[in-house]
Amino acid sequence: MLAIGTAVAAPITIKFAHVVAENTPKGQAANKFRDLVAERMGDKVVVEVFPNSQLFGDDTVLEAMALGDVQLAAPSLSKFDRYTKSLQVFDLPFLFSDMAAAERFQQSDIGNELLMSMESKGLIGLGYIHNGLKQISAHKPLRVPEDARGLKFRIQASNVLAAQFEALGAMPLKKPFSEVFTLLQTKAIDGQENTWSNIYSQKFFEVQPYITESNHGLIDYLVVTSAEFWNGLPDDIRAEVKKALDEGIAFGNEVAAQKALDDKQKIIDSGRSEIIYLTPEERALWVEAMKPVWQKFEEEIGKELIDAAYASNE
Repeated sequence: MLAIGTAVAAPITIKFAHVVAENTPKGQAANKFRDLVAERMGDKVVVEVFPNSQLFGDDTVLEAMALGDVQLAAPSLSKFDRYTKSLQVFDLPFLFSDMAAAERFQQSDIGNELLMSMESKGLIGLGYIHNGLKQISAHKPLRVPEDARGLKFRIQASNVLAAQFEALGAMPLKKPFSEVFTLLQTKAIDGQENTWSNIYSQKFFEVQPYITESNHGLIDYLVVTSAEFWNGLPDDIRAEVKKALDEGIAFGNEVAAQKALDDKQKIIDSGRSEIIYLTPEERALWVEAMKPVWQKFEEEIGKELIDAAYASNE
């Protein structure tokens, strides 16, 4: 009887794997969640966080989750098009005017429905972690769309993002996040798109002399779990874990908003990269060049979904 009692009392271990540094919004959200669980559920649940692709990269973590090797991950929203086309809406260029619009859409009824859009594939979304709006960096200044023509840009594995750069006459290359610095340093690629916090934490600004403040797209993450694991938790445990996760995400999103400002300033202060600020006329040219991507993916994503996302700007 003693052995059985001991086995029942063993804590549930949740391995949370992600690909970025611990000082990023996602890294801090994950650590906050871990600490809240330890504080409130120490003898029942233990969260182990594995940052910087220590356990799995974003390209393999979802398969690992299906095998039960990891219980939580937070890949970029761009990583899910194999499971659902709906989440591609977040990759459309110039869809959200600012992060407040993205937040409004994610917290809407439709945004919450999207969390469950992959349940039939064995995945459940638990919340959105912000990173921020994307900027474009390169070895040469990019002021108008024609400046990007012929250049090689690293992108996430997303057909929408590939179409976005093809619309500029550029060459998109799908490469893992962990390889981007080396690709830039060796000039195997000419540029990349990312948020201020990623550009700073991964030191991309040290090997990219120009960064155009385009705010052309969104990098957010979907905290995701295995439907089998999540639905298999006792109801009271699942509720407590979700509450801690929601608080961790809220904390991470506050960090994201502040880091976007702070890390941009650190890049400016470093003097390593010149920040290019677009005039309204220049920005309109980028919008015009990339807007056909919306129509290209309208059937896949759904016009109603795109319209709902765009309406969050109002």
